[in-house]
Amino acid sequence: MTDYNPHCCNGPDGFPAADYQELHCSRGVDRRTVLKGMAALAGLGMLPAWSGLARADTRRVRLAFCSQLLCVVPYEATRAAGFFAEEGLDVELVYTRGGGAALQALNGGAVDYAATSFDAALNAYANGAQIKRFATTGRLPLFALASSPRNADEIRAVEDLRGTTIGVAALGTADHALALFLLKQAGVPADEVEFATLGTNLYHALRLGQVDAGMVQEPSLSMLTEQGANMLMNGMDLEDAERYLGGAYEFMGVSVRSDEIEERREEMQALGRALRKGLLFTREADVQDLVDALPQELVAGGDIERLKGALERYRTSLYPIEVTIDPDAAERVIRSQLDAEILERRIELDEIMDRTVLGS
Repeated sequence: MTDYNPHCCNGPDGFPAADYQELHCSRGVDRRTVLKGMAALAGLGMLPAWSGLARADTRRVRLAFCSQLLCVVPYEATRAAGFFAEEGLDVELVYTRGGGAALQALNGGAVDYAATSFDAALNAYANGAQIKRFATTGRLPLFALASSPRNADEIRAVEDLRGTTIGVAALGTADHALALFLLKQAGVPADEVEFATLGTNLYHALRLGQVDAGMVQEPSLSMLTEQGANMLMNGMDLEDAERYLGGAYEFMGVSVRSDEIEERREEMQALGRALRKGLLFTREADVQDLVDALPQELVAGGDIERLKGALERYRTSLYPIEVTIDPDAAERVIRSQLDAEILERRIELDEIMDRTVLGS
């Protein structure tokens, strides 16, 4: 069982990633979803005065991101509901094989923007990418720390992980950094656990008890807990994030090339306005409409009902209502990367972020 394409969080090298490759492109709007989007915003008292589907001054932009479905939902919803078009933008959503690849495409000039985890942006910047983060669309990591069903009686909390083996995708990735952060917060020395690198498919290793605990995503989390596994920390739940991480944890967001900020400022502001409406729509729309907005190539053959259940369960926690960056949430990510010794030096927020574009 593979989780919902967790590539955006993985790739230990950060930048540059594997050769840039487009996996899918989404363009255009679906009129049925547009009308539902307008109705949803009207119900929120946010319907703009202009609600057409196109503008004469439309500007085409390319925005690259990974293929993690829970990350991309607000972007596809924004596109399908016509909010990009409202702002005069014809946005082509370009799927790549991981956040590192998306940032490589941005830094190399193949796309105009890249939406990735903040971990990926930090690693890209640390490796020389001339980028700035200016908007956020995800405020929690898409990981949970769960025990194996086979040792659920012995492992009930993070503190119980001394002397155990923990599964992660790879060393140096976002899930590894988050696991180290959780261990430190719980007072468990990192040298008292073993890490097993298992790629993006931890489900069977946990189910069979080949590792004692692991950093998993959906749908593996739901399937494991149904089999009796203990959920030690669910980073997709805001209450758990506040308890174990201290609050929101900057995750999905948009970066631009640093030297293009001034010439693109109005365009970036339009992108931010569209994404803000898309975030509200993502939180309020019928879940089936959100699934319908996703490219069929990405959901074909998947467990749609589990995807719908995950969206219904987590969307108010995962997706903020504002696109402005929370500096405290970003600091938590930097701290976890430093604790995991993934970053060789502290990166200040002003180095990697521009909060003047959309307001701080």
